[in-house]
Amino acid sequence: MIEAVDVSTVNWARATFTLTAMYHWIFVPLTLGLSFLCAFFLTIYVRTQNPEWKRLTKFWMTLFAINFVIGVATGIIMEFEFGTHWANYSWMVGDIFGAPLAIEGIVAFFLEATFVAVMLFGWNRVSQRMHLFSTWMVAIGSNLSALWILVANGWMQNPVGMVFNPDTARFEMENLWAIISSPTAISHFAHATSSGFLLSSLFVIGISSFYLLKKRHQKFALRSIAVACVFGLFSSFFVAFTGDEHGYITATDQPMKLAAMEALYEGQTPSGLVAVGLMRPNIEPGSDVDPFYFKIEIPGMLSLLANRRLESFVPGINDLVYGNDEYNILSVEEKMRRGKIAVASLADYKQARNQDDEEAAVVALTGFDQHREFLGYGHLQSAAQAVPPVGITFYAFRVMVGLGTFFILLFLVYFYLMEKRQLENRPLILKIGFVSMFLAYIASQAGWIVTEVGRQPWAIQGLLPVHIATSNLDTTTVAISFFLFLAIFTVLLIAAVKIMTRQISIGPEGE
Repeated sequence: MIEAVDVSTVNWARATFTLTAMYHWIFVPLTLGLSFLCAFFLTIYVRTQNPEWKRLTKFWMTLFAINFVIGVATGIIMEFEFGTHWANYSWMVGDIFGAPLAIEGIVAFFLEATFVAVMLFGWNRVSQRMHLFSTWMVAIGSNLSALWILVANGWMQNPVGMVFNPDTARFEMENLWAIISSPTAISHFAHATSSGFLLSSLFVIGISSFYLLKKRHQKFALRSIAVACVFGLFSSFFVAFTGDEHGYITATDQPMKLAAMEALYEGQTPSGLVAVGLMRPNIEPGSDVDPFYFKIEIPGMLSLLANRRLESFVPGINDLVYGNDEYNILSVEEKMRRGKIAVASLADYKQARNQDDEEAAVVALTGFDQHREFLGYGHLQSAAQAVPPVGITFYAFRVMVGLGTFFILLFLVYFYLMEKRQLENRPLILKIGFVSMFLAYIASQAGWIVTEVGRQPWAIQGLLPVHIATSNLDTTTVAISFFLFLAIFTVLLIAAVKIMTRQISIGPEGE
């Protein structure tokens, strides 16, 4: 098997990939939803032939294009990092992880690339029907790109449809459909894309609210808000629905992540959901100290979320670390013991094969097969290592859910005021709408923090720890790459913000 690398190298590799992913996710969710909003706007123009809708569509397409370009640039860099910073990961799971990425590049990305030029520059150059068709294809292509990326990520959260090849020490694909249709992958896609729709709606509402506050482009702003408000309201309810489903799937596939999300150390029947709480820092598994200074719970709600039954047991961190015989939960120590047997058996198998000792190879392979599901645990140094950073996961989850609830209320208020034709006369609401545009980005980033931090220490859930997945590079090289990417991405972000700010200050064409 692959040997562990220096922990400082692992941390720098983690930091570099986190940096890239978070910068990338600034731009991606906006393109997911704004592409559909542009398609809606253009459809209205084609049906009405009202030039006001044409100017409106052109404006939002320009902002879409800026984000699309930067999103592609950061996304390509992120995919290359699998080879540069995570070479062991790429070697061990490349047969599986590479397939969705290849499909994304060949099908979805080229679908976008084929039609995006027609969408942006096809005015008066192609027929209206062709222009409208191209715009819808860009919207569909953008979200198909997200589908395949999230299928790949969903497989990392819940590895299915594969088999481990002991001869090559690689995970190989066995069933592509099982990977694509995995409930984890589907819930990831539904939740992430709908959150992108929500963010895009708030982006449109925020900029349009700015225009209303400044008494500029008011017809343009009200038309934009009318469409974005309806789209955002439906999206926000769908985000809540998919979030609930995602929590249910997490309880089944990643119970430790769910326990970290709730800072639940002792399993309970029934278990309440913490609405608000202040955690004590540095609580270790097995500690008798109350993990909270204070908390407000919704009784039984976590049991309902996790098991769809109000009176049901939800395991806590201590149950998952030390085991619980009553609920047939193995301790991490026992999983580590079995995992070390799997690692040792695999080494014996490879040695026997090298020595052409078929009998010993069969015996070693039998021992490996008995414990192969615990292979990843064989590389952990302690049981506590199986616990993700609880504080970060707990607070990020509450930021995401709290803001998501607030956004639903905000959309309802905007919808009501639009119906009453009073929105432009409510400066406080408009200011809140403008600020909410930035809050949407915070909620979006918090969601990915919950997803990725909550599954640590695993690169592949239960099978491949992060410290085994890194490249065999020295710490200095990885640290330098972090600061280089930090500089490049910061420059790109500043450039994108400046260009968008300038475009917003100019306003829609012809006004």
